[in-house]
Amino acid sequence: MDFKSGAELLALCKQENCQISQIMRRREYAAASPGDVENRMKRVLEIMRDSTRRPLKTPQRSMGGLIGGEAMLLAAHAANKQNICGPVLQIAITYAMAVLEVNASMGLIVAAPTAGSSGVVPALLLALAEQYNIPDERLLDGLFNAGAIGYLAMRNATVAGAVGGCQAEVGVASAMAASAAVELMGGTPRQCLDASSTVLMNMLGLVCDPVGGLVEYPCQSRNAAGVANALVAAELALSGVPQLIPFDEMLAAMYRVGIRIPVELRETALGGCAATPTACNQCGSCSNS
Repeated sequence: MDFKSGAELLALCKQENCQISQIMRRREYAAASPGDVENRMKRVLEIMRDSTRRPLKTPQRSMGGLIGGEAMLLAAHAANKQNICGPVLQIAITYAMAVLEVNASMGLIVAAPTAGSSGVVPALLLALAEQYNIPDERLLDGLFNAGAIGYLAMRNATVAGAVGGCQAEVGVASAMAASAAVELMGGTPRQCLDASSTVLMNMLGLVCDPVGGLVEYPCQSRNAAGVANALVAAELALSGVPQLIPFDEMLAAMYRVGIRIPVELRETALGGCAATPTACNQCGSCSNS
């Protein structure tokens, strides 16, 4: 079950006549007992659920003071029937913002695949669970599916903003979420990888430019945008819209673009949003010339 590419993963799914989540499960079972693997993933789901809900009850200001309370504002907006997004997207963007608030206030989150992109996967999966009554057992399938995409990204490219920009962090997180969503909603393994490829295509070139060098702003908003991108890609794949470029090729393209992004736009806080006059005045850590 040790696949090294998306193509090998699809071949295994076809050979074994099963979904991506089952291939990833078997791969993990080779390294630890099935009971241990399942218990660890249940703990992941527990932490994810807590981090999406806590800020809705008790908002907390981030360590850098740039964010805090945004998720509660979104929840109140929806409670007043003022939201313009559909229920899945509305819940998902609220949860994505919430997880980044927990992370930025030194709370417990699951880096999926990184702390700066930790809101995307739990937000979309838990929003789908609420709207479609998906039980936790199936959500675990979604997490194993997402893990397979994250594993391929780490093996063949990068998930670090300092290496490949935000396209490698929120982009990969969104690709993971899109694939998991497709499986949860009855899609095929190929549709899962098509959705992941679409996400990477749509987020290609996204820079990493945290204000003050903190994983707060614009990271929080980009997690919400990443959820939206994942949902769009999943919908396209499930509807049968074909993806021209295979996942492996798009992942390679993302990596090539990432290493060519100027260093100022790869987590150094020297360019982009971080170098605007307002951002510099807010954090007081740089000067804009």
